Amino acid sequence: MQKIIIASDIHGSAYWCEALLQAFENENADKLLLLGDLLYHGPRNDFPDGYEPRKVFDMLNRFADKITAIRGNCDSEVDQMVLDFPMMADFALITDEDKTLFATHGHLFNAENPPLLKKGDALLNGHFHAPKAEKLSNGVTYINCGSVSLPKDGTPHSYIVYENGEFTWKDLETGGIFDCVKL
Repeated sequence: MQKIIIASDIHGSAYWCEALLQAFENENADKLLLLGDLLYHGPRNDFPDGYEPRKVFDMLNRFADKITAIRGNCDSEVDQMVLDFPMMADFALITDEDKTLFATHGHLFNAENPPLLKKGDALLNGHFHAPKAEKLSNGVTYINCGSVSLPKDGTPHSYIVYENGEFTWKDLETGGIFDCVKL
């Protein structure tokens, strides 16, 4: 399986997008999986640090061949017009041997409204802006990567490294590991 960086909720922050892309390069990852809310900050959020959506789409487009992206609740067709990679799907399925990773933003499918998955699979979200991991009653592992630009509940600006069936949460500011879960 490839090494994948999983992140969500950039919300148009050039400052935090640059930090994420630097982490992506430093991790020497194969793919960047973005779980939505890429360019717009949304009506309920304050402007994130370095709010410059035009800069963000230019930065992301440089990595278009390595990005798989999902539509978030703040993303729209107009955003797709400036991005060089598809980002309007509500979910993506990634297989790792006999396991399925169901990647979505979180406003449609989440721990309270999970898709049909089998025991041992994983449901990946952003949307709630706080990192989390838990086993659901059906044996599916629920994973929230937190937020790149607008973390909540005192959590760090974060992303996940997925490799060899393991999810490792990292602090985007320090690069330090703060959680780890094996599928």
